[in-house]
Amino acid sequence: VIFGAGTGNPFFTTDTAAALRAAEVGAQVMLKATKVDGIYDKDPKIHPDATLQPEITYDEVLEGKLSVMDATAFTMCQENHIPVVVFNMHGQGNITAALRGKPIGSLVSAARGSRDLL
Repeated sequence: VIFGAGTGNPFFTTDTAAALRAAEVGAQVMLKATKVDGIYDKDPKIHPDATLQPEITYDEVLEGKLSVMDATAFTMCQENHIPVVVFNMHGQGNITAALRGKPIGSLVSAARGSRDLL
């Protein structure tokens, strides 16, 4: 199932709307298509040595204060045990790869090694 757009309610970001819908339908994963390749250990615009994290846990994101999505959406995914795949939607074939469950971008989940479960 693919959802797009918002809820029509003020103060709800599109990230929160997506997380809410994912929780409501019991989604196995939430795909966050964005303009970056995934989640980095630090801001790559400031730190040229930043590295892409293919897998990262919810706790590691919080501890590193890494920007993934708004806090409400992130917490909703964490509390509902919904893994999040963050990937660059502009790369050729990336959306198809994400929909097919291919390793792409970064996977945020409760534990590393969860990519095999998707």
